[in-house]
Amino acid sequence: MKRVLAILLTVAMSFAVMAGCTNQNSGSGNQTEDIVASVKKSDAIAAALPDRVKTAGKIMIGVDDSYPPMEYRDDNNALVGFDVDFGNALGKKLGVEVEWVPTAWEGIIPSLQAAKFDFILSSLSITDERKLEIGFSEPYIQGGPVIITLKENTSIKSGDDLVGKVVGAQLGTTGEDAAKSVEGVKEIKSYDKITEALQDLSAKRTEAVVADDQVGRYYIALDPEKYIVAGKMVEEPFGIGFRKDDTALIDAVQKAIDELKSEGTLSKISMKWFNSDYYKN
Repeated sequence: MKRVLAILLTVAMSFAVMAGCTNQNSGSGNQTEDIVASVKKSDAIAAALPDRVKTAGKIMIGVDDSYPPMEYRDDNNALVGFDVDFGNALGKKLGVEVEWVPTAWEGIIPSLQAAKFDFILSSLSITDERKLEIGFSEPYIQGGPVIITLKENTSIKSGDDLVGKVVGAQLGTTGEDAAKSVEGVKEIKSYDKITEALQDLSAKRTEAVVADDQVGRYYIALDPEKYIVAGKMVEEPFGIGFRKDDTALIDAVQKAIDELKSEGTLSKISMKWFNSDYYKN
C-alpha cells in the first residue's frame, strides 16, 4: 500500500477538487492535543518495558512521513496523521516521550534491524514475506483497496460490479493493482493524484475509483454527501514492526494498543481522520 513518493503534497490540494468543503480532519490543533492528552499512563504496562526504554525515557519510532492521511507534513512542516496521533497516544500510555525518526520507505526495515529506532509505525502492511524479517504487533487497523462511487450510484457494491465500467485509480497504488485484477473492466484510467481521480468521478467521466482505504475515506470525509465507499476489495492489515528478538517491547506495546482500543482512544483518532470508526464492533 505504501508508496515511496507522497501520494499527495498537501491537504490543501483537496480544496481545489472539492471547493466549498470544510476539512473535518485537521492535522493539528486542539483536537489532537485533547485526544492524546486524555490518555493515562498504565503503570503496569510501563513496568514491563525493556530496561533500555526505561533508562532513555522515550521510544523512537521510524516513519516515512510522506503518506497522508496516515503520516505526513502539514503546511507548517509539523508531523501529523493517524499513525502520528496513535504513536503519541502509545507514548502517553507507556509513560515515555516519543521521538519520531523520519526514514525513507526503502530503508525503513533495514534501519529497524540496525537499531536506528525501536519500532516502525508507518502504514506497514503485515505480509508473510515481512514476517520472515521482523516481528509484528497484532493488526491495529485494516487497510486495503476500496471502491468509491458517487452517493447516487447504487449499482456498484463489489469488484464484480466493476465489469463493463470505466474505473479510475491512482498510479502505482494497490488500488490500481486491484482495479487491474478485475477481468472485464471497460477501461482503467490512472492518475498521478487521488484528487484527480475523484475529480473525474465527480464529473462522471468514470463510474468508480479504487483507492487505498484510509486515503479514500479521508477524502470522502471532506464531502460525505457526494462520495461513499461502496465496497472493499481486499483486506490489508497494518501492524507495528519490531525486531524479532525485542519481545518485551512487543508485549508492552501490544498491551498498550489493547488499552487504547478498549478505552475508545483509537475510535476517536479514527473518527478524526476518516470520519469513520474502524474500531466499532
